[in-house]
Amino acid sequence: MTKDITVLAIETSCDETAAAVVRNGREVLSNIISSQIELHKVYGGVVPEIASRKHIEKINQVIDEALTTAGMSMDEIDAIGVTYGPGLVGALLVGVAEAKAISFATKKPLIGVHHIEGHVSANYIENKELEPPFLCLIVSGGHSHLVLVNDYGQYQIIGRTRDDAAGEAFDKVARAIGLGYPGGPKIDKLSLEGNKEAIAFPRANIEDAPYDFSFSGLKSAVLNYINSCEMKGIEINRADIAASFQEAVIDVLVTKTITAAKDYNMKRVAIAGGVAANNHLREAMIKACKKNDLAFYYPSPIFCTDNAAMIGTAAYYEFLKGTRSGYDLNAVPNLKIGER
Repeated sequence: MTKDITVLAIETSCDETAAAVVRNGREVLSNIISSQIELHKVYGGVVPEIASRKHIEKINQVIDEALTTAGMSMDEIDAIGVTYGPGLVGALLVGVAEAKAISFATKKPLIGVHHIEGHVSANYIENKELEPPFLCLIVSGGHSHLVLVNDYGQYQIIGRTRDDAAGEAFDKVARAIGLGYPGGPKIDKLSLEGNKEAIAFPRANIEDAPYDFSFSGLKSAVLNYINSCEMKGIEINRADIAASFQEAVIDVLVTKTITAAKDYNMKRVAIAGGVAANNHLREAMIKACKKNDLAFYYPSPIFCTDNAAMIGTAAYYEFLKGTRSGYDLNAVPNLKIGER
């Protein structure tokens, strides 16, 4: 009988202090998240110094709660998984230092996990049948990638953003129309009241890189539209702007994903990252995949935004491969996917 492997996972890459206990990569025994959104709202975005200080305050409490909720003691944990990049360097350092201290004190193996690879791995939690290979669209505040998941922990980037990530564009447009932070969920909600065809915002295509994304032009088009209306004394309809902008983003994301799946003969498609929680994106992907006879997978919203369960899942597969990190593990804020 194969022994169960239980991972204590820690995630502090941005403004969520999170810890989870995950068994065998797909069974989440606990998933505790302490969010800082309310703290950062007043500033219109995440303030790194505040985020780091709050992680220090919360990290021990969150880990204790994760173990208690799972009904586990440290003696029953087989490995410690932790996000070491990419992210805010100060925030990452809190989690990495905590994980190294626990590993040293308990003599449990330490496994550094790539944050974005964690997002991809979130798909395994609820989709027990999903196994590589598959194509994954990663969309978050800092990343827009199309990735071939060739095996557990083996990734090939075939498309990426040339400028703003999708989530970054959502935040900037939300700020421009007075919705505040975080922008993605607010635009998603407001768009329900608008007409997605009211304004013809551009869709960017890059001739020599058919799977790459560019959202800076779209963002500029929205800002120019708002400025033009203000100069002409025309009252703007925020719901129409939100709906039309979101439709332009989703149209590009879905079209390029489906094209890549066909070109690389991938029959399974998944999405990951904070923007993967967007209801309109999910609906559009479900419709497009069904039309093209592709199996579609996506995590629940709680596993789309930053959490430690996804880190525990990624750490489990790295553990099986024999990956171990030393006590020289450090935060790498600009870590590229596939690097180790």
